[in-house]
Amino acid sequence: MEVKITARNLTVSDRFREYVSDRTHKVEQLAHKVQALDIKVTRHDHSRNSGPEDQVELTVFEPGHVIRAEAHAGDKFAAFDIALGKLSERLRRAGDRRKVHHGHHGSIGTSELTAHDFAELDIRPADSDVLLGKVAAETSPEAPDMGESPVVIRRKEFEATPMTVDDALYHMELIGHDFYLFQDSETGKPSVVYRRKGWNYGVITLS
Repeated sequence: MEVKITARNLTVSDRFREYVSDRTHKVEQLAHKVQALDIKVTRHDHSRNSGPEDQVELTVFEPGHVIRAEAHAGDKFAAFDIALGKLSERLRRAGDRRKVHHGHHGSIGTSELTAHDFAELDIRPADSDVLLGKVAAETSPEAPDMGESPVVIRRKEFEATPMTVDDALYHMELIGHDFYLFQDSETGKPSVVYRRKGWNYGVITLS
């Protein structure tokens, strides 16, 4: 397994590299034909009072899959341990899913899910207000005033791989995101699965 460590706003010491090397064997044990492990370490200096905070992002590349986890802590060693714990749990889930689906023909499609009101996966179709953009944003702590800082829009482009809603939820959980954009293999339409409150999920499909 190839392990790549990159750093931003700090220097990666030999001690940290040895620390990582001693613990990444867990990834090889849990991952399925792992090709590479990408480790990104970033130091954020939020304010003079709270001091710096380190962020560690771990990304595992398997054939056809990407599993990701990240964590923040007061130092990069603690952040790495937390992120590795999250990654290990997602790798275990992926392994359990492969065992469950072994011998199972096909994944659950959109029509099958809607026929049972998404009860099997506890998915709830998006409300019309959500689709029309009428739902007010959830309240959250106010962000610090950034003055006249420019708005930064980060753009990403990926090759669309047709998949079922079931598979889209699986990929969403693996990368630890609250949503996942995909092309529905049954309808051929761009769709998004997203996490709702509790263990509920939603699906938005473009017509």
